[in-house]
Amino acid sequence: MLAAAAVCPCPPLLVPEVAAGAGPELDAARAACLEALDVLAAAEPDRLIVAGPAEPDGRGPFPPGSAGSFAGFGVGRTVRLGEAPAGAPAPKRPLPASLAVGAWLLEHARWTAAPVEGLGVGEALATDRCLAAGADLAAGQERVALLVMGDGSACRTVKAPGYLDERAVDFDAAAARALGSADLTALSALDESLAYELKASGRAPWQVLAGAAEGAGLRGKLLYEDAPYGVGYFVATWS
Repeated sequence: MLAAAAVCPCPPLLVPEVAAGAGPELDAARAACLEALDVLAAAEPDRLIVAGPAEPDGRGPFPPGSAGSFAGFGVGRTVRLGEAPAGAPAPKRPLPASLAVGAWLLEHARWTAAPVEGLGVGEALATDRCLAAGADLAAGQERVALLVMGDGSACRTVKAPGYLDERAVDFDAAAARALGSADLTALSALDESLAYELKASGRAPWQVLAGAAEGAGLRGKLLYEDAPYGVGYFVATWS
C-alpha cells in the first residue's frame, strides 16, 4: 500500500556543485524538496522507491546501492540509492540523471527511514501502462513511499530548452493543481502527446504515482511552484 509520496523536480541544477554560481537560484526548490522528504520519513514506510524519467538504457528497476554520477554535467560527484544488502554485489547499471538527483536529495537529507530502490520510467510510456506500473508498486501490505522525480513543461519562455509554447502555461497549471490536490483523475488525464511536445518529463512518473495511489486516500499539498529557466518545477506531498 502507498503510505506517502513526494513529488520533486529533477534538474541536475538542484545539485549545487552542478549549478555552480547559479546555485542560490534554486535554494527555495531545494528547501521544499527537503521538507517533502520529511513528510515521507514521518510516514514510516517499509520501503522507498525513487521513480523518475529515463532514457531507454535507464528504464526499469534499480536495486538498493545503485550509483549514479554527475560527470556528464562536468562534476565528479557520485551518489548512491541507499546501501546494497550485506554480501550482495554492488549494482553495476548507472542511475539515470533523474534518479541521481533523487539520490542526491536523499543523501543531503541523510535519509535513513527505509531501504531505497529506484525505477526508471520511459517518458513516452502510455498512460495505461504508467497506471498499471504504479498499481504494481503499491500492491501488497508493505508500506511503500514514493519519491517521484520529474519536471513540467520546458517551454515557458523563449530561452527555455524547448523554446516558447503558449500551451505550456495551461499544462503546468493543470499539473500543479493535480499534484497539489492529489487528484488521480486529473493526473491520469494529462495528455501524453502534449506532454511530449512540451518536453514535460514528469508526466509518466506522475501517472505512475496516480496508479500507486488508487484507493490510498492520500491528501496533497503543493509546497513549491515556479518556472526558473523556463521549465515548470513543482514540489508536492501526498500523505
